[in-house]
Amino acid sequence: MIYEVPARVREGAATPISDLDRYREAAFRAQTDPDAFWLAVTKERVSWRKTPTLGLQGGFHEIHDGPIAWFSDGELNVSETCLDRHLATRGDKVAILWEGDEPGQVRKLTYRELHAEVCKLANALSELGLKKGERAILYMGMVPEAAIAMLACARLGAIHSVVFGGFSADALRDRIRDCGAEIVITQDVGLRGSKHVPLKATVDEALHGTPSVKHVLVYKRTDVEVGWTEGRDVWWHDVVPKQSATHEAVVVEAEHPLFILYTSGSTGRPKGVVHTCGGYLTYASYTHATVFDLREDDVYACVADVGWITGHSYIVYGPLANGATTTMFESVPTYPDAGRYWELVARHRVTILYTAPTALRALAAMGDHHVTKHDRSSLRVLGTVGEPINPEAWEWYHRVVGEGRCNIVDTWWQTETGGIAISPIAPATPTKPGSATLPMPGILPSLRTPEGRVLRGPAEGLLCLDHPWPGQARTVWGDHERFVSTYFATVPGVYFTGDGCRRDADGYYWITGRVDDVLNVAGHRMGTAEFESALVSVEAVAEAAVVGYPHPIKGQGVYAYVVMQQGLAEGEKLDFAELNRACRDQIGAHAKVDRFQIVPGLPKTRSGKVMRRILRKIAEGRGDELGDTSTLADPSVVDAIRDGFVAE
Repeated sequence: MIYEVPARVREGAATPISDLDRYREAAFRAQTDPDAFWLAVTKERVSWRKTPTLGLQGGFHEIHDGPIAWFSDGELNVSETCLDRHLATRGDKVAILWEGDEPGQVRKLTYRELHAEVCKLANALSELGLKKGERAILYMGMVPEAAIAMLACARLGAIHSVVFGGFSADALRDRIRDCGAEIVITQDVGLRGSKHVPLKATVDEALHGTPSVKHVLVYKRTDVEVGWTEGRDVWWHDVVPKQSATHEAVVVEAEHPLFILYTSGSTGRPKGVVHTCGGYLTYASYTHATVFDLREDDVYACVADVGWITGHSYIVYGPLANGATTTMFESVPTYPDAGRYWELVARHRVTILYTAPTALRALAAMGDHHVTKHDRSSLRVLGTVGEPINPEAWEWYHRVVGEGRCNIVDTWWQTETGGIAISPIAPATPTKPGSATLPMPGILPSLRTPEGRVLRGPAEGLLCLDHPWPGQARTVWGDHERFVSTYFATVPGVYFTGDGCRRDADGYYWITGRVDDVLNVAGHRMGTAEFESALVSVEAVAEAAVVGYPHPIKGQGVYAYVVMQQGLAEGEKLDFAELNRACRDQIGAHAKVDRFQIVPGLPKTRSGKVMRRILRKIAEGRGDELGDTSTLADPSVVDAIRDGFVAE
């Protein structure tokens, strides 16, 4: 079924792409002359100190030789686009609208106030020794100070790496070591659904064996006492308020790194994905304004976390570059009850809401009355992000939350794309429940066979992107070879997304999920190898294999096949809670196996490779679709695994 754009969404559109004809015109211009298209976009959307004249340098076929570049002769400071240029016309407009953990706990920072706080922190960080090109790790909750810290790093030309506050000390330590961070910015504790998240304590544990870190700057969110290391630890309130509210921004080249964001891969070691200043800001700003049809009086609420790319692009950099009022939400959608999102919408008259399918599925299961008792008449655009949305959840979002008055922008993109790549444009694109619809101008997708052959017309295959765009990641920190092997080895000369995709007769794209060993659980990307490593660290476990399976709430659940150590006492059982504790301790609080199955062995080829295809099908309840298993070293193992399938 196709849903046409509702009249109230179409009327008064601010984006030039206000209908499909204008979309096609923009897409054609971006494809036929990408340099001219993106140079025009960046001159409109970014405050350059030195305006660029160069578009793209390099390309996917030459990616082995080094990263691509956009606008390489330009110079800027990202914080000036996000703050300084708004002061004359939007100085008193609310920049950040913060809703705390408790309902009604609200802070508002105008652009003028935010600019002052960023300058103060930049001065304080400078006093602590942070310089252009050096790295700062941010390990914080959803408080305005997290955005202030990101922007202060940008103002100094320092490179920030935000680590999600749910990651463990081990995971945090790995990231600190990989980027060689000089400073960590954190807070005493985080608050989520009235629960305390021990951020400072986790940092203290993580800093064992991290000699690069000279200082830990701590924001005081509560009255909870925390451990303290004199000479290293510094309270935010002791050093920031006394600083000057002006700071001369450090001018950097367009390709200077803005941030590193770590993402799980198919191996256990996370990848430090690098985004640079000019191209990333151009793309985040353009897609934010275009997809959501941002208007001057909008109250925009993306209820993600700045620990993920969504928070970077669509809470901080995109909205602030566009002079929007952007919401930061500290709590969870079910605290104190399942009406929290809709209460937030009613209290602040939110016009654009951007959330994850996982949250929507969970909230739908709790009953419509949590939604309908709150006024949602202000809403115009509803968005989803993080994973494919099933049609049933889409319909509920459209019918119950939006009452049929809003367009839904089901956005597909990745940490590596920097911004939305395939999505409806709110006033322009008719929608189909579950479809990401059409690519953004400048994004050239193709569907391919595993051998790289292009599939034309309606088809299903590997989703690839055939031409560079400004917002894409440039490299993996310290390991360009890994960047190339991860994204450009599968199909040489094009970017392989790692996702499968179907294209229908109307040219609409439907994301079918990961085709590699990366799980997408409730929008969190985690490598299967991370889980397997954690599980085999438990003494009783000899081997483990982890795959994903369809989950009614989280989209994808985690299914673990576990082989026990020989010699365990007769009747001795594995403690599944202990196994999940190992996952939580080594990966983070968000890492949980949903189903465990004890198996006598794993299906392996004669060369020792685990046949994950077989394990995936069994976990999905498709044990009768395994195909030929004769090439396995021990085919009888498959029968035992199939017979022991854990359905729930």
